[in-house]
Parts: sequence; structure tokens; C-alpha cells
Amino acid sequence: MDQVGSAKEFPSQNIISRRPVGIAMSSLVSPGTPSYPPSTYPPSIHPASPEQDNASQSHGGHCITLLRTPERLGPYSQPYSLEDGGNAAIQPGNQLSAELTERHVNMMAFSQCVGIGLFLQAGRVIYLAGPGLGAIAYIVTGTVLWSCAACLGEMTALFPVKGPIIEFPRRFLDESLGYTAGWMTWFSWIVLVAAELVAITHIFQFRYPQEFLQAARYPDPTLEFYPSASPAVYVLCFFVIMLTFNMLPVRWFGRLEYIFGTIKMLFIIALILFNVIIHIQQPVKRGAFWTYNEPYSFAARNMTLPNEDIVQGDAGRLLGVWEAMTTCLFGMIGFETIAITAAENKHLRTEETVKIGTRKISLRIITLYTLATFTVGLNVPYTYPTIVDNAVISFGFGQNSAFVASPVINRLRVWPYIVNDFIIFSATTAGANGLYNASRTLHALASIHEVWPNWGPVQALRRRLERTNYGVPHAAVVLSACFGLMGFLACNPDSQKILGRMVRCCVVSMMITYGLVAASFIEFYKSVNGAAAGQTMEVVDIYNPLVRQLYDRSNPRYPYRSHGQCLRAYYAVLACSLFVIFNGWRTFISPVNIKDFFGCYIASLFDAMLTDSYQILLMAMISIMYQIKFWGWDPRKWRRRVSDNRLERPQPMTADSVPRRGQLALVAAGEMADGPRRVENIRRFGKWLLVWLK
Repeated sequence: MDQVGSAKEFPSQNIISRRPVGIAMSSLVSPGTPSYPPSTYPPSIHPASPEQDNASQSHGGHCITLLRTPERLGPYSQPYSLEDGGNAAIQPGNQLSAELTERHVNMMAFSQCVGIGLFLQAGRVIYLAGPGLGAIAYIVTGTVLWSCAACLGEMTALFPVKGPIIEFPRRFLDESLGYTAGWMTWFSWIVLVAAELVAITHIFQFRYPQEFLQAARYPDPTLEFYPSASPAVYVLCFFVIMLTFNMLPVRWFGRLEYIFGTIKMLFIIALILFNVIIHIQQPVKRGAFWTYNEPYSFAARNMTLPNEDIVQGDAGRLLGVWEAMTTCLFGMIGFETIAITAAENKHLRTEETVKIGTRKISLRIITLYTLATFTVGLNVPYTYPTIVDNAVISFGFGQNSAFVASPVINRLRVWPYIVNDFIIFSATTAGANGLYNASRTLHALASIHEVWPNWGPVQALRRRLERTNYGVPHAAVVLSACFGLMGFLACNPDSQKILGRMVRCCVVSMMITYGLVAASFIEFYKSVNGAAAGQTMEVVDIYNPLVRQLYDRSNPRYPYRSHGQCLRAYYAVLACSLFVIFNGWRTFISPVNIKDFFGCYIASLFDAMLTDSYQILLMAMISIMYQIKFWGWDPRKWRRRVSDNRLERPQPMTADSVPRRGQLALVAAGEMADGPRRVENIRRFGKWLLVWLK
């Protein structure tokens, strides 16, 4: 690049150049004047009115002509099509509708996370780690997923793209890894939908053991809800409900999920208060923190292996906490919903949805899950029989929930039925959200021509999946839902173990994807800092300070930045790798259960074809298939395949709100009289509080 900032080409055999299309800009100035490329012009030189198709402005003595697209099809509602690397113009029939607001997105993500994981597995976590360490296990696991969500959130806030889980590994690591992450993510969500359906059938088989009722001196001789209908009936009914929700226009889907998410949040808060109250009042007098005292403990004292061997002492506690953290993962999957909805969010810029939403969902889930586990652990000892589970992989029934055991131990009627019925509602709404995420991921994959084989019928299917009706990718919804019919595995007598294996497959696949996202952020971090310092050739006109300012993470208008985020990305990569490698360590202990081994390490969809491969090998095989597609069969010719304008598509987003949303900006002393200043500060504090509580 020369002194005046005109761009030159820097060819590389490993780089594929693709230039964005959609916004044309010309500089009506004399030679030697810095030019603003289409994808990097600063927000300060946008046309004053979005209704103007052609706007000329003067900025720093330069006359800039912008050819704007209508706001509905503008770069903020739908940045660009991913087909052909982002070059293709957006087709109205392929576009998602940007009709979601911040409140919709926040509750969609919350409702996705709160499914069956907390209610059915908090007891297992308490059994494995103990009531105190069980709560800590949720905190530690939450920090891993929060780090991954923050990585994805920052990249999506700066570059709001469709299918961010696909796009950022594809853009900053390698295209084959991006496509692999897309397929692994889609697979995880369709398995999750099936798992929620199987779990619903389990909840309908609610039958509390009579011997435990008698031991607790429960007022009623029986406690059960066991309709005689076949599990297939429940699977079909709730499958239709989930599919119907996803066929609605996204605005109505968001409104329904806002209501459902609010109900879930209030119910979890009610459960926390309920367990605190009964611990204080103690219908059965046992003393404060009785589950932490002898003969029980703050932490589990040992770890029971599948062969009934018992590991005592610190080693047993460490193994128990690790297994508890692995169990916690499933209940927290869904943080990335905030980023997945970016292409359908209409307030990305003004409401800073990605930044606020990512922080809200992380704080809400970690706080509520930790408090719920801690409070129920005050009333249910870690050795209570209904929560004891020594299986390598399993997923219990309603009677195995610690939140059901708590009122039973305290001899309270009605509450066990309320909790059991609410789990059905929670699983249904989480399944609907899982289908939403699966369909949007598949739609994003369908938008990329290179993901699919160059075969006529396959390309016809791809075009159909890319198509939308009223902004909803109905074909992608239906195809994803078809795989949810794996829920009919609930008819199998071993459905408890099948559900556990499905859940573990889902968790491991998402851990692989999260690890790729965190690794992408590390490369993103280096690239953005290089652009801000003017040390990269990836950005046209990089010597212009206004252009470099767009990539400056210290810029007050930078859309989303977390302190220590690069270190958190390394932490996320390490933690996700450990979870993937050691999630099924108990399957190696004699006697080896081959099915559990496959459940931990194999994507169940590919069991028939890849029964001797690990999930990590499955990811490698998909990546290798794309390398062969791009470069041929000779491995010596394989290259890293990325684009040279990865920092320009779409143009970097900046935040418009002043002060920034979520930041408390009080009036300093001396700026106005004391009386009005106090009133203004109270008003600002209330507004700040509303942002985080909304």
C-alpha cells in the first residue's frame, strides 16, 4: 500500500480472494486522496437519512457517494448471503426476517438452556460431587461456556453474519473446519430435539418408590402419574407441537418463547425460594445445613465405578467433581442462541443485543442453576436413593429429580406433581428452541454452495433448504424435525440409557464446536488488533485512521469487548478439549460397556457407518472430505483455505447508544446542581437496572 492508502493486491497461493458486493461507493476526489472501501467506511459518513437511495456527503474534504439498499435489506438486518463466500446478492426468497427484539432473543436463549438438564440431572450432580461441590461444579462449568459464548458474541457483534458458528471457524481457521462445525452443530441440535422427546415420555412414567415414601413418612401411600398410553403417542403429540411452533412467523415464535422463558425463570426462582423456606421451617426437624453434617458431607466422600469398585479420598472427590461437571454441560448448552438469532434481530445496533444478551444469558443461567442446586442440596442428602446413579451414562425419570425428592422428604403434597408436570412443559419449549437452532444452522449451511456435493439432486435440495416463506426456512425446519423422530426410541425398554447416550453425543459434539469457536476467536483477536495497528494487508485503506478505528477494541463504539477475552479463549479451548477427551473415561474401566463407549465418543447418527471411530475422528473425516473436495486426493497439495477480506464482510458494526447500554454513567459532582443531579442519577440508575432485569 502506498503513501496515500490506495490498495494493491498481495497474491498468495493459500489465500482465496473474494470481494463483497451490495454497497457501491465512489470517491469523487482528485488522485492521491484516501479512499473508503465499500466494507470499511466509518459509520460517521453514513447518509444522514436511510430513505435516500443515493446520498452525497462531505467528510474531511472528501465527497463520498453511497448507494444504499433499503433499510429492511440493509447490512444490519441481513449482512450478506453466505453463498459464494458472501458475494451473492441477497435474494428476497432466501432471506430471514429481522423481526426479533432484544427481549425475544434473551428469553429464547434462556428457554433453550432450561430444558431437562437442570431438573433431571441436578440430583445426579449432587450425588457425584456432594451438595456443596455440586453447586461449585455448575459455576466452573458455567465459566467455560460463558467464555465460549463471549468469544462468539464479540465476533458476531462486530460482524453480524448468518450462521456465525459456521462462518467464523470458516473465516479465521479453515473453510473445511467451518463446514465441519456447522454439521456438528446441526447434528447436536437434532439429537437434542429427540432427547427432549424421549425425556417427555419418561416424565409421564412418574412412579415414586413406595418404600421411600414409607421411609419418609409421606402422607399418601402412593405418588405416581402413569398413564397407560404408549410412549409413541406422547412422542408424536409433542413432536407436532414443536414443529407447529417453528412453522410460525419468527415474530410470533419470539413472542411465545418470551412468555415461556419468563414462566421458566419465575418457576426456578420459586423453586429456590421454596427450598430455602422448607429448610428454614423444616417440617421434619433436622437442624440447619443437615445435609452437610454427619453422616453426610459438603462433598461426596468417594466415587463408585461401574464395576462397583470405590475410589476413596481426594482422588474419589476429584473424579466425582469431574463427572459432575460433565453432567452439568447438557443443562447449559444453548448460550450460542444469542448469536444464531443475529440475522433475525432488528435492533443489533441500537439495542446492542449480542453484547447484552450474551452477558445476560451467562449470568442468569450460572446464577440460577447454582442457587437451585445449592438450595435443593440443603434438603436432599447426596446419598438419597432416588438420585444415586452409578451408570456411566443414563438419564432418569421424574422420580429421580432432586426437586421432586425435596418435597417428598419434607412430607409436602402436590409439589412433586407440580415439579413433574413443569418438566414436561420445560422439555417441550426447549425442544422447540432446539428445532429453531437446528433449522437456522441448516439454512446457513444451505446458503453455502461449497458445503454440498456438486450433484444435481443434492444441489436441488440445497436450494430448497435455502428458500424461506414469510422469512421462515420451512424446508429446513421440516428436514431437521424429521431427525427428531429418533424420539421414538423411547419405546425401547432401555430408553433410560438410550437417552443418556443421546445427551452425551449432543454434549461432545457441541464441545468440539465450542472449541473451534474459541480457537477462531484467537485468530480473530490477532487479526483485529493487527488491523487496528495498521499492520495487516487484509483491510483496504488500512492507513486511514478512521478505518483502523473500526477495529480498535479500545474504541468506545466497539460493539462488544470483554476483559481478558483472549485468555478466556485459550481457557475455553483447553477446557473443551479436556471435556471431549475425558468425558467417557469410565467406559474404559472393566467391564467395558461398548454401547456407553460409543455414546461418549461416537455421533449416534453415524453409528452404523463409523462404529470404530471417535467423534474427534468423525470431525477429522468431515474436514478431510472437504480438503479432498477443494484440493484433490494428494495431501501434499492441501492448503489452509481462508479469504483475504475476512475483516471486511460485512462492514464492522459499531454501537450507536450513548452512553453504552448496560453501562452505568452517573452525573459527576459539579456538572449540575446537587438536587437535579441526584434526581438524574436515580433516573439513570433505574434505567441501567432495567436493562439488566428486562
